[in-house]
Amino acid sequence: MRIDIVTLFPEICRAPLSESILKRAQEKGIVALHIHNLRDWTTDKHHIVDDAPFGGGQGMVMKPEPIFAAVEDLKRQMPNAERSTSNAQSNIKLQRPKVILMSPAGRRLDQEMARQLSRESHLIVLCGHYEGVDHRVIEHLIDLEISIGDYVLTNGAIAAVVLVDAIVRLVPGALGHEQSASDDSFSGGLLEAPHYTRPAEFLGWKVPEVLLSGNHAEIAEWRREQAIKRTSQNRPDLLGRGD
Repeated sequence: MRIDIVTLFPEICRAPLSESILKRAQEKGIVALHIHNLRDWTTDKHHIVDDAPFGGGQGMVMKPEPIFAAVEDLKRQMPNAERSTSNAQSNIKLQRPKVILMSPAGRRLDQEMARQLSRESHLIVLCGHYEGVDHRVIEHLIDLEISIGDYVLTNGAIAAVVLVDAIVRLVPGALGHEQSASDDSFSGGLLEAPHYTRPAEFLGWKVPEVLLSGNHAEIAEWRREQAIKRTSQNRPDLLGRGD
């Protein structure tokens, strides 16, 4: 899989995407991450990427020209980039790149959306800023507008990091144990059950006896019951969506 992120703030993306699971996935050739500065596709000497909105109003709007130029350029780069990726992704049929815009006005990201995107061979992620992008970008260039929640961030680079992390950990081989992703919260429509580790007693609080019993059937039943309880307390809106 190849993921290109186009942003005005590349440094916001570089640090978190160079650590932990994301770092190992790149080292193993499971994913190729490329972070680009949108200003590289401007043509004026001041590298202007925004302008005042038609009709008046507060803030600035990102201009369409550099965004279109960036996407078209990255699409042309895809074949050579894909040939250099690991055989781990050879079972994924090469597809037309899916172009995504991070925007508070987009569809809200969830685990199922992340799972679907993890099956793509090439994603181009555009990061909004200011008051957003010229709407012609949304109408004629992007395939999907994504929001990570019902709130507004300073810029879309932060949201892009969240999206990429959610996607990459679902790509086969990215996690140390393949079962990890399927056991995550939301994967089965419920939040995860509580987890415990050593010591078995801490400040007088003991680990539930069932987890020490070695009875895997009882442990699985306990975890299911606790997942339902936790979901009911924290996210009752999810109940009824699971298996």
